[in-house]
Amino acid sequence: MQSRNPVFRKQRVTAHGAWNVPPPSPEQLHYMYNAPSYAPPTAPPTARPMTIDDVVVRGFITLGTLVVSAAAAWALNLGWGFAALGAIAGLVLALIISFRQSTNPALILGYSVAYGVTVGVVSHGFNNLYNGIVFQAVVGTALAFGAMLAVHSLRIIRVTPKFTRFVIAAGIALMGLMVVNWLASFFIEDGIGIRSGGPLSFIFSIAAILVGCFFLLLDFNDIEQGVAAGIPDRYAWLMAFGLTVTLVWIYLEVLRFLSYFSNSD
Repeated sequence: MQSRNPVFRKQRVTAHGAWNVPPPSPEQLHYMYNAPSYAPPTAPPTARPMTIDDVVVRGFITLGTLVVSAAAAWALNLGWGFAALGAIAGLVLALIISFRQSTNPALILGYSVAYGVTVGVVSHGFNNLYNGIVFQAVVGTALAFGAMLAVHSLRIIRVTPKFTRFVIAAGIALMGLMVVNWLASFFIEDGIGIRSGGPLSFIFSIAAILVGCFFLLLDFNDIEQGVAAGIPDRYAWLMAFGLTVTLVWIYLEVLRFLSYFSNSD
């Protein structure tokens, strides 16, 4: 069969004597033998594999951007309209990042800025009603993060496929209940009661905080598996985004839960 590869065609023509070239002399053979071999161009280097340090650095950048944005919204005393706009913009960016698995730093930091405005306005509002509650919520969130990191490191709870499905299903169920409560609040005072401060609110807040902590375990497991698999370092941005989303979830739920025990000044 006639090959389309020009190298193969050239070799075939030479073998049949189509090129009338005399055989090389002994001196020519000696020169060709001692000549340096041709080195083909090297392939471009592949992406550097992700490390734990990459995730830590991106995590500080992502969470730090959110904190700075929240502090600015607090200092400027932005109203609840800005909080709503930040929540909508943050939700849209979060959906884009999640469904596309985007590692674009601009999108991820944009989420941090947008949702940071919401967190800042909400925190300021709660702190006006319950002085000192924001500091308590920050400490509670930090303790939850440290506890889950210890649980993951000691393998007290192993992240199995069954555990992952349970946590995701529980998260979806909680989000569904919050949507139902919001819709019901248009017709019934306090909706279905999961945010009214009653016994059902306590149960819901505890469940939401626990699910948030379980999501931290999923985040830690994703980071560990990503490092072991040697995925490109750009995915550290996606891992940092996941941690930031989970920490914001826990912080807001801890803030809400503490408000049930606080008295306004």
